[in-house]
Amino acid sequence: MKVLLLKDAKEDDGGQDPYIRELGFCGLDATLIPVLSFEFLALPSLSEKLSQPERYGGLIFTSPRAVDAVELCLQRDSKARVNKMGLDTEGENCGNAEKLAEYICSRESSALPLLFPCGALRGEILPKMLKDKGIPLESLTVYQKTPHPGIQVNLTSYYSEQGMPASITFFSPSGLAYSLKHIQELSGNYINQIKFAAIGPTTARALAAQGLPVSCTAESPTPRALAEGLRRALQPPRC
Repeated sequence: MKVLLLKDAKEDDGGQDPYIRELGFCGLDATLIPVLSFEFLALPSLSEKLSQPERYGGLIFTSPRAVDAVELCLQRDSKARVNKMGLDTEGENCGNAEKLAEYICSRESSALPLLFPCGALRGEILPKMLKDKGIPLESLTVYQKTPHPGIQVNLTSYYSEQGMPASITFFSPSGLAYSLKHIQELSGNYINQIKFAAIGPTTARALAAQGLPVSCTAESPTPRALAEGLRRALQPPRC
């Protein structure tokens, strides 16, 4: 059964995208089509801030692209200075604003502001929660999302070569906004036959706002969770 994932490929140590692998374990033939590109912004300002770690109590990351922006700014000999800010990109609560705010509040407080490199469409939950707790935060927009230039061509090729997918998974509201028109045009009157899936509740709400039924919302934004959700939505349990 063919399913379409609207995301870019990310190879793991095994040389395969983990979503492709996990869905394959459940008998699903997945194809990846990227729908987002990213443009970095204000990198000189970010570099200046990173060169003064004594001004900040820590760094907050809520997206891989913010990490990429910091990496672009860092020279090899400056990483040690940034580590003094308490850099930690592997916390399990990253990506969940409420849990991340609780985690920050539970740590030793500092009068210094936290540096928050973020995207142009950042949510306001985390800044508000930290403000309510009296924790200073300095935000800097370091990237913005743009439509991938190959969306229409890649989707058209997919429909032409493989037909209409049994399911389409969206990974962000932005990805939905950039691709939905093309999907509607290619699917025509048969769009109701597609089971739409979301990687999380925010994307699921965006789907619902467009009047599209959500057949599956992954319990967590992981390959295994999405595979299990799609398996239940598309076929009887078998793996």
